[in-house]
Amino acid sequence: MKRILSAETIALVGKEVLVSGWVHARRDHGKIIFLDLRDRSGLLQVVIGPDSGAYKSANELRPEWVVSVTGTVQKRPENMINTNIVSGTVELAASKIEVLNEAKTPPFEIDKDTSRVDEDLRLEYRYLDLRSDRMNKNITLRHEIVKFIREYLYEKEFREIETPYLTKSTPEGAREYIVPSRLYPGQFYVLPQSPQQFKQLLMIAGIERYFQIARCFRDEDQRGDRQPEFTQLDLEMSFVEQEDILSLTEDLMIKMVKKITPEKKVTAKPFPRITYREAMEKYKTDKPDLRKNKKDKNELAFTWIIDAPLFKYSPSEKKLVSSHHPFTMPRVEDLDKLDTKPEEVRAYSYDLVLNGFEIAGGSIRIHKRDIQDKIFTLLGVPPEEKKRRFGHMLRAFEYGAPPHGGIAPGLDRIVTILCEEEVIREAMAFPKTGDARDPLMGAPSTVSEQQLKDVHIQLAPEAKGKAIKSADTQTNE
Repeated sequence: MKRILSAETIALVGKEVLVSGWVHARRDHGKIIFLDLRDRSGLLQVVIGPDSGAYKSANELRPEWVVSVTGTVQKRPENMINTNIVSGTVELAASKIEVLNEAKTPPFEIDKDTSRVDEDLRLEYRYLDLRSDRMNKNITLRHEIVKFIREYLYEKEFREIETPYLTKSTPEGAREYIVPSRLYPGQFYVLPQSPQQFKQLLMIAGIERYFQIARCFRDEDQRGDRQPEFTQLDLEMSFVEQEDILSLTEDLMIKMVKKITPEKKVTAKPFPRITYREAMEKYKTDKPDLRKNKKDKNELAFTWIIDAPLFKYSPSEKKLVSSHHPFTMPRVEDLDKLDTKPEEVRAYSYDLVLNGFEIAGGSIRIHKRDIQDKIFTLLGVPPEEKKRRFGHMLRAFEYGAPPHGGIAPGLDRIVTILCEEEVIREAMAFPKTGDARDPLMGAPSTVSEQQLKDVHIQLAPEAKGKAIKSADTQTNE
């Protein structure tokens, strides 16, 4: 007999079926045993009477055992209907139960909200945590959002293109994760902080409309609610102006909210557009929360912050640095100020804020070499370093680069807000801890002397001592 899902039973009253899943809960009422069977579609109540051939097997079952149940679907009495589960109008009268696998007692209760369980314990047993109803809903919502984004952009004639994870070091602000090369001693790849340069090169390649669900990596000190690896919708378009990007992003967000979370309401359409200066003067922040009722979790207040300064002064470096990244186009009316008052130059940049959180950032890009050269000069990049780090980009600009721009909404943050969670770790399947550890896999971890030798690396004495101490405490059991 072919297995069906719990949700499918409501259309099969009177039929014999086979369902498989996990024992979510077991209840004994006199001589009758009730099981809640869990599969990807939800819960199904299974009834085993004392005369059933499955009764002996049912007596042995414990939570989280994996089973297959054969039985007849029957309607529940009116007073026993459960509207909280998808199969709540029916139940399965079991005639046979096959135990597919037993399970140890979980270190925490999966049939309850796990948010109050110690987070390190939850992450160490993440495969169990993800079985909980809340986490399952969060990950399912994330899937639905990604599915909607893809379908929306396919209809707009975007092409989904993967860009490399092993690339060249061209620092864009945060520290990079470096990957040593075995074939080229003393040389390194880095994991990309974003696909920024590749997506611009795709525009020069004539792709015109690109996107990907991109993984990004930043070796930052783990302050606040951040992750060393995160996911963003990376999007780029040719022959566009700023308003084209804003309009498309608004349309995507509004339609996504309506389809995926229809109970939520967008405060204002179109989204308000506030200049960076206005935001700082009026709200004292560039991430204002414009909800009318901040206690209403169903209110979504989207806001654009535009015209941010192209540069900001870094006291530690004692020089100008890019507010976003060095490829952002200055506003045309401010180009003359590059030589005289660069700190007053505004950028064709835009950040999308939702309920006080930045969920996307983007800009119109520089597409002319002379302007890009000038920006690098103002940033204090020496000619040789400019050639070494960005020569490939500057050369590409000489071969007919179209005007282009893009945006990168952060998937993790969007899911977190729509799931009504407090931290992005609740919106990710396998996040790191606040201090960038992975309790499940035991990462980061030491590697063998041979692995280090293969990539021509020798640990400094201090690092080697710490590695030995760490290895002594690591275990996968």
